[in-house]
Amino acid sequence: MSANKTNKRLSDIPFSVLDLSPIVAGGTPAESFRNTLDLARHVEKWGYNRYWLAEHHNMPFIASSATSVVIAHVAAGTSTIRVGSGGIMLPNHSPLVIAEHFGTLESLFPGRIDLGLGRAPGTDQRTAYALRRDIRSGGEDFPDQLDELRAYFDPSLASGPRHVRAIPGEGLTIPIWLLGSSGFSAQLAGQLGLPFAYASHFSPTNTVPAMELYRRSFQPSKVLEKPYAMVGVNVIAADTDEEAERLGTTLQQQFLNLIRGHEAPLQPPVDSMDGLWSEHEKQALQQQLGSSIFGSRETVKEKLQAFLNATQADEIMVVGHVFDHQARLRSYEIVADLMKS
Repeated sequence: MSANKTNKRLSDIPFSVLDLSPIVAGGTPAESFRNTLDLARHVEKWGYNRYWLAEHHNMPFIASSATSVVIAHVAAGTSTIRVGSGGIMLPNHSPLVIAEHFGTLESLFPGRIDLGLGRAPGTDQRTAYALRRDIRSGGEDFPDQLDELRAYFDPSLASGPRHVRAIPGEGLTIPIWLLGSSGFSAQLAGQLGLPFAYASHFSPTNTVPAMELYRRSFQPSKVLEKPYAMVGVNVIAADTDEEAERLGTTLQQQFLNLIRGHEAPLQPPVDSMDGLWSEHEKQALQQQLGSSIFGSRETVKEKLQAFLNATQADEIMVVGHVFDHQARLRSYEIVADLMKS
């Protein structure tokens, strides 16, 4: 990648938001949705490019399971920011249903809807069965599902006669992104000439190899003439490094609970993680959250620029799991100042 590096600055690229409508300890999904809309309105005002919501199921700290519905909620309460999925887990659904859902969203909010697609279940195997009633597929048929979905929007892509149509959906131009945390979706996105979003916020180790694979595999299409890659990264900014590190313990506790198989709402921050994790757990979390950036304005600026230098991302999607809503708003506001300066 070094041969192709350019001197991109933070102000040269768009910044976006990935939200899971987090449920905090003592809170409710209704409060989460109110906070999601409030955050969306603020980041729209601050100049963020898009606002994505992620599909997960059977997780007591995530409220965005009915992703299309929450997208409609956010789009209806904002006016200019793009709103979409980061992502819809396509193996959980019929491609026709997703085409109709997003055809409806695009018809209601024209020119503002993104469809980001993943091939993971976004949940455990029992919940995947409850969703699909058939878990024989582990995502291997994702390319076929993707072809079917794209043909509902653009019948010229169909390999044969079409007897079923997506209405609304057919004829609409909805940007389709492939999401991934490995090389599979990176290569597929490149081969199809689609934009690609990489989940560095929970899989940092493979970030640069996946970006290189995407760009190396890229074939121009009527969607894109050249590669376009967005990278998700955890960023928690505060007025001081110490406060940001403290706020970041909410994210660390969340991942600690995940690796222990103990899922719980987002926990309030603590002064120190010492005594909460073992040395082995600490190392595991540091690896999984290795690209995360916690700090003051200057610290975040320096680390985000280094992240941009390494990934050469065309867009950065900020993930901010902060327990207190006002502190979460402040974090995104600080990042917004960086992208303008």
